[in-house]
Amino acid sequence: MVALLQRASLIFVPATTIGELEAAFLRGTRARENQLLLDAFLEEPLVREVPIDRKIARRYGALFAKLRSRGTPIPVNDVWIAAATIEVDARLVTFDGDFERISGLAVELLTPPR
Repeated sequence: MVALLQRASLIFVPATTIGELEAAFLRGTRARENQLLLDAFLEEPLVREVPIDRKIARRYGALFAKLRSRGTPIPVNDVWIAAATIEVDARLVTFDGDFERISGLAVELLTPPR
């Protein structure tokens, strides 16, 4: 995954992803350390935070409705992440196969390290 990040010209991080990370940190034993690492990463020149705006909210609504009508819902936060990724015309790099259910989303599915 490090090589993948090194090849990137820009790295987008949706606000929803930041929220999920913060929640995970607070449930762990190294919350402050992880928050500092995340803050440092988010300040890297190639990293852009993606706030939720009206376009992303509309995209979210359309994706959520489509997934539900097809009977293939995925976790709500994942729909927000997908909506943000599509709106900034990026590729989502993830270990989560649920994202492959979303048409129009460019996904690079990684294999978890052993």
